[in-house]
Amino acid sequence: MEGNLARQIKSICVFCGSNPGKNAKFVEAVNNLGKVLAKRKIHLVYRGGSLGLMGCVSTAAHVGGSHVLGIIPTALAEGNFIGKTVGEELQVPTMQDRILKMLENSDAFIALPGGIGTLEEIFQIASWAQLNIHLKPIGMLNVDGFFNKLLSFLDQAGEENFIPHSARQIFISASTTEEMIDKLEDFVYKPDPITAQIDWSRESSSKKRKMDLSLHL
Repeated sequence: MEGNLARQIKSICVFCGSNPGKNAKFVEAVNNLGKVLAKRKIHLVYRGGSLGLMGCVSTAAHVGGSHVLGIIPTALAEGNFIGKTVGEELQVPTMQDRILKMLENSDAFIALPGGIGTLEEIFQIASWAQLNIHLKPIGMLNVDGFFNKLLSFLDQAGEENFIPHSARQIFISASTTEEMIDKLEDFVYKPDPITAQIDWSRESSSKKRKMDLSLHL
């Protein structure tokens, strides 16, 4: 950041399991995260619903006074598969629309223990950062070493030249909530010089120019 100033984070999107898991420390961690978000006046964005760790973090943040936004595909909302959303609910047509709205409404991202959905979300957001679609910080709250093997895998993939250093540094890890948020605020992403040249606004700008031209004909 310019002048080495910490970024101001007003909203964090949290990815975590729709089950509580076997380790009681997971529930303790997400409850604490929700309370810390409220204490630091940070809004919460999440998948919606009230099950598992998602329900715990959203309830803790909501009770503490944070604004909570649950983004959920209509098919899941109407089927009542994941319980009643805590706070405000935004329904979207598809899973892809959900991740786009999460990106749009969040300043940073934190993953906690979870399954395939959690991994899909955090890696999609990370791949978009690698491609310079966004520069928002991404963290893994490594509760009781849950992400140790995954972080080791990322290191191995880097050693095998599948993940460049610029992409590996996208993933921030910490074992406590306060440390994690502090790291997210201090993070400065240095994109790969090649991907930094990608201009994702070009297509929309081109469409706008064509529209402007047609309006003047």
